[in-house]
Amino acid sequence: MVSEHSHIVGASEGSNPERRGITVRRAPKFVPFMILGGVLGIIVAAFVAYGIPGDTSFDTGAVFGFFLVSFAATGVLLGCVAALVFDKISLKRSERAVVESVPHAPEDDEEA
Repeated sequence: MVSEHSHIVGASEGSNPERRGITVRRAPKFVPFMILGGVLGIIVAAFVAYGIPGDTSFDTGAVFGFFLVSFAATGVLLGCVAALVFDKISLKRSERAVVESVPHAPEDDEEA
């Protein structure tokens, strides 16, 4: 049985294959940059809250929680900015290519 999507659009038997221009580039994934920025923000928050002596009237855990939220959010934001910068660089390094469709031969679907 042949499905209705077995032939490539624009490439019928006996016709010239379809050609298209494409852009090839390596784009960064934003989520890993955001996660890395958030983790670095958590590390900096822990260093500031526990590594630097502060006022004894504040609980160290509360200070860590405050810095955790602010530094993690800032880290995520900086991670997004870094991903945007790398994305802009990848646009400058992109290359053009031409691809053409290849006719698809239907498979023999004989069941035993």
